[in-house]
Amino acid sequence: MKIIRNTILLVVFLSTVKGFSQEILTKEEALAIALENNFGIKIANNNLEVAENNTSIYNRGALPTVALTSGANYSRNNQSLILTDRDTGNDAEIAGNGVVAKTYNASLGVNYTIFDGLGRKYNYQQLQKTYNLTELQAKETIENTYLQLFTVYFQIARLSENTNNLSEALTISKRRLTRAQYQYDYGQSTKLEYLNAQVDVNNDSITLITAKQQLNNAKRGLNVILGSKEDINYVVETEVDYNTMMNYNDLKNKTLENNALLKQGETNIAISEFNIKINKANFLPSLGFNASYGFNRTENENLINPFGAKLITSDGLNAGINLTWNIFDGGSTRTRVANAKIALDNQQILLEQQKVNIENNLKNTWENYNNQLFILTAQEQNVLTNQNNFDRTQERFKLGQITSVEFRQAQINLINSKTAYNNAKFDAKLIELQLLQLSGDIMNIKF
Repeated sequence: MKIIRNTILLVVFLSTVKGFSQEILTKEEALAIALENNFGIKIANNNLEVAENNTSIYNRGALPTVALTSGANYSRNNQSLILTDRDTGNDAEIAGNGVVAKTYNASLGVNYTIFDGLGRKYNYQQLQKTYNLTELQAKETIENTYLQLFTVYFQIARLSENTNNLSEALTISKRRLTRAQYQYDYGQSTKLEYLNAQVDVNNDSITLITAKQQLNNAKRGLNVILGSKEDINYVVETEVDYNTMMNYNDLKNKTLENNALLKQGETNIAISEFNIKINKANFLPSLGFNASYGFNRTENENLINPFGAKLITSDGLNAGINLTWNIFDGGSTRTRVANAKIALDNQQILLEQQKVNIENNLKNTWENYNNQLFILTAQEQNVLTNQNNFDRTQERFKLGQITSVEFRQAQINLINSKTAYNNAKFDAKLIELQLLQLSGDIMNIKF
């Protein structure tokens, strides 16, 4: 059964259990919708069907060919015949106008190649490997869709939390503006305090509008990945769980064994090896069988030849075996074999290059992942520190012990720390997904 169909059935089952009627689009639901409707996956599925058709018995040359031919001819001619009398030696002419002849024929022929130098066998094995390659390409498409989907999904989650933080900041700035208005009206502060508060409200409003625009853009991008024809305003989950059981050596072993690109490289090598064998098959003879059954009928009207037959019919069976051995074809087969060997060598070199690049990418991503987890912990502590600092600053501001500039700086520090924490939280998860993709394990992700 196809890998795509298996994945869709599994995820649809999981999402059906949870239900699709929730207000929040869960990760399971998003994945189920994408696997069902994503355009790239649909194309990959169609390509897999084509590869499966190519491996069928109808495309292997394993079956005989049967052909039926038939025809009919009509002729109407003027004829003359000169006969010589043996006794007298005199010539006599017999002539006829509009002499009609009708001919009918039909034939049923069968041809079958008994042996073709094993080329048919190797061609079938190559088609099977080509199917495996298409299957791996479909798997890579799904893996890329996983990563693309969750990149946008977590981007929406990131922007949603950032928007909420900015909205809270705007609320605080508006309360400060109201306070400044009252203080100015009652002569407790200068107009400068009011104007500063008004500028900060405007800046926070602009920042919030920009964040909302980015959020809406990300949601529209999610609709494209999900293959949705409608502009649905999804609300996503913002909780993130991390795989704390990751180990570099395990990841490296899984990558060398399961990485989609490496598996495709290995399959391409196998296809190239069969291509050499297919070309070498031309050095061997081929043996074929043919048989046919034919029927012919000729009708002659208005014969001018007294010795001619007015009706001629024939039918019969013909069969034979033919052996063909192209002993020397000018060197074209030898050239194709040599080029096929070079192509195999190139595939092997390419695989080694891919191994080096992917292993290097794995090392960089693993180091980046661990650094990001440290940054996440540090940013979490920064949020707690800045929140505590802001709460104290706000109390002192209400008591008139600090200026609005100091209050604003504490507010900005809190906004920046929350934004940095959100970025670190979702960046770490996306890097983790990249590690899972490299190791070929992203389709086994657990939410």
